[in-house]
Amino acid sequence: MSPGALLLVAGALRFTDATAASGVAFTMTSGAAPPREILDVNGGGIALLDYDNDGDLDLFFANGATAADPEHGPGSRLYANDGKGRFTDATARAEIGVRRWAMGAAAADYDGDGWDDLYITCFGPDILLRNLAAPGGGRRFEDVTAKAGLGDPRWGTSAAWGDLDGDGDLDLYVANYLDLDPKHPPGRARFLGVSVMAGPAGLTPQPDSLYENRGDGTFADRSNSSGIHAVKPGFGLVAAIVDTDGDGRLDIFVGNDSTENFLFHNEGSFRFRNVGALSGICCNGDGGTQATMGVSLGDVDGNGAVDLFTTAFSSDTSTLHLNLGRAGRDSFEDRTAAWGLGLVSRPFLSWGSGLFDFDLDGDEDLLVSNGHVYPEAAEDRLDAPYLQATLLFERQGQRFKRTRTAGPVVEQPVAGRAVAFGDLDGDGDVDVVQTTRGGPVRVWRNDAASAAPGSLRPTVLTLRQAGANRRGLGARLEITTAFGVVRRWIGGGSFQSTDAPAACVALPAGQGGKAAATVRVIWPGGGESRHALEAGARGAVVLTRP
Repeated sequence: MSPGALLLVAGALRFTDATAASGVAFTMTSGAAPPREILDVNGGGIALLDYDNDGDLDLFFANGATAADPEHGPGSRLYANDGKGRFTDATARAEIGVRRWAMGAAAADYDGDGWDDLYITCFGPDILLRNLAAPGGGRRFEDVTAKAGLGDPRWGTSAAWGDLDGDGDLDLYVANYLDLDPKHPPGRARFLGVSVMAGPAGLTPQPDSLYENRGDGTFADRSNSSGIHAVKPGFGLVAAIVDTDGDGRLDIFVGNDSTENFLFHNEGSFRFRNVGALSGICCNGDGGTQATMGVSLGDVDGNGAVDLFTTAFSSDTSTLHLNLGRAGRDSFEDRTAAWGLGLVSRPFLSWGSGLFDFDLDGDEDLLVSNGHVYPEAAEDRLDAPYLQATLLFERQGQRFKRTRTAGPVVEQPVAGRAVAFGDLDGDGDVDVVQTTRGGPVRVWRNDAASAAPGSLRPTVLTLRQAGANRRGLGARLEITTAFGVVRRWIGGGSFQSTDAPAACVALPAGQGGKAAATVRVIWPGGGESRHALEAGARGAVVLTRP
């Protein structure tokens, strides 16, 4: 939102634990309990997708296993939405039989047939599931990993889809972590004087992977020829595909654990150059590398350029990297302290996060999922407990302020990990799904829409275009109302997860058919379009590329 713009008047931040009412009853598996080795730590990710094309968001959970048998865990899960935020387990009827130790999930229609597919990162070969018609009706998923030329055997964490070469279909980046033999785990280490599990320091990082979509259902491994292997590998935990410098080409941000972050500038012709150090995104403002776990995208300062919020380990701060918006150049500054996000984040070990307008007042709030990795963690030993509350910040002018009154579901200490965001119940605001390490999945209902005044219309904007990238992943929306300008980026997600490819906004009700808002869409691959939203628009609005 532009600085100084008038904010919409909406209700306070409030979330309700809707897990039981949602029908999602599922406990994540992630190695030993309590965790003994680094393989046990990450937990599983989430994908929000509309697998059956009925207009609502379904849930996929990438579930783990144990070191004793990493190929045969209890299995990943798919839950189908009835349109009102109530879910039923659809794993069996969708023929999903993934029992390998899964880590993350990236949902997209990679083959352009109109149906969302799934790429699942794993400890072991990754998996591509294609969404197909089932005999007798319905949908099923088929493992087409080998046919597609995929199946990276390394420890994959997060993956991201985006049209990196501007040819209309979706390419794939996979962040990989480290070399590990679960039968011969590393020894112990020390953290703040306490004996803890070892890693990632002292272990060997794995190079990431980049695949070009050939447009025929197969992929070409471009990891070497693209230039991403020109850098020393990092301990990759999160990846995001977004145009960071405004030149019309999608770039790749990679958050690494305890090593420098990468920012691969798209040079065209499927060539990339790491400008992490040159841009300032490789580390924090003190020049220190961080244990980057998650990333969130937003235009916090209202200058039109995408800013990045990254999460980090305890005894460190998460970092707000503001994009200075210099045309054709990546340039970021650490403004964490100035925006009120420094000291408050130090006791927390943070994972997935999201910059979204949770309270429908026109600006971005911030949610951060937290939980320690060391079972030895206690405030009198490591300055932080093992189970931790979620951090929820309300945007107040040029600052973020932590709120402690948004509901028990926010304040409950858990071993929080992944989070994914989207409108699950069709009321127009952003709901939350959270995984916990070795614990239950949690579904949070956002109560902002029900509390919004009659002068506002909670609205969900989605994109449609011809071709393989039908949801417009990588597009930027500029939504202009009498209250100012807000910007949203379509596609991606934070740690090991995929958010809904949509933008939830609050629009003025308006009068007598007068336009309540105009939306400028900057489409991936070039071109833009403008759309007028009529007064009273609410619910789902589809913006189609001319």
